[in-house]
Amino acid sequence: MGVIDVENLTKHYDGRTVVDDVSFTVEDGEIFTVVGPNGAGKTTIVESIEGLRRPDGGRVRVLGLDPLRDGRELHEQVGAQLQESQLPDRIKVWEALDLYSSFYRAPTSWPELMDRLGLAPHRDAEASKLSGGLRQRLSVALALVGDPRIAVLDELTTGLDPQARRDTWDLIEDVRARGVTIVLVTHFMEEAERLADRVALIDGGRLVALDTPAGLVRRAAAEQRIRFRPSEPIDDAALRALPEVSGVTRDHAQVTVTGTGDVVHAVMALLARRRIIAEELRIEQPGLDDAFLTLTEHPDGTDRIAAVPNPSTEVR
Repeated sequence: MGVIDVENLTKHYDGRTVVDDVSFTVEDGEIFTVVGPNGAGKTTIVESIEGLRRPDGGRVRVLGLDPLRDGRELHEQVGAQLQESQLPDRIKVWEALDLYSSFYRAPTSWPELMDRLGLAPHRDAEASKLSGGLRQRLSVALALVGDPRIAVLDELTTGLDPQARRDTWDLIEDVRARGVTIVLVTHFMEEAERLADRVALIDGGRLVALDTPAGLVRRAAAEQRIRFRPSEPIDDAALRALPEVSGVTRDHAQVTVTGTGDVVHAVMALLARRRIIAEELRIEQPGLDDAFLTLTEHPDGTDRIAAVPNPSTEVR
């Protein structure tokens, strides 16, 4: 049994199934990332874990407790940063931390937490006037002020600029290093690839795949691309004859080879046998984005991202 166990979770809204028989386990001390497009049901899943939603079917246990029945006890052990939250108008950073600290029987020292998360220089600033990156640091601080064993972070970096997003990633890794289990919800594949120990890929309310980021890429068998300019002419047919190669194209002197498996080794070995140097060599490895598109592709060739017309209409 993990620190979180979800078994056959199902949730309906207005007759529509938005979470469909989802099961997974989160292990102690890992960063478990739930990814998927807008409308996939990610937030409904984590809100069921937090006890904010009542499942229509299945079973959820957090630290062996029922989030609905044992909510008061779990409140002391699970910190949450919600996708949408609002602090009181004009509240200062230190006041917010002091207020949230009062909600717990054994909170961590909020002045130390404020210092650790780089908020001390802004302690007297109004939370509403903080930059996006600092607001997210405050959100994390509020989720951690109760000294939880588990932190649930929902779309933590949405709306941040690239530097603030990377700063937040460093922060999440630091929190995990201190022994906190993290459930991270995101639709940024780069974020999941950077942070996750394991990724639960949700599409249309269903669990499509569950694996490490590297495992998902391998499972999807996404194609690799090798671009180079051969020092001597080479016939396309020789490259296409390699079992790992699925395609060869040319742009003037540049050759692009696509394939799977050990295609890079196969192409380099062929060139070496023919004493051809691959000049201006560039190898493009598949990533989690490629795996996501492959694993969520519909039979008609479309993917779920393209099927969601407006992110503002997300089914939670």
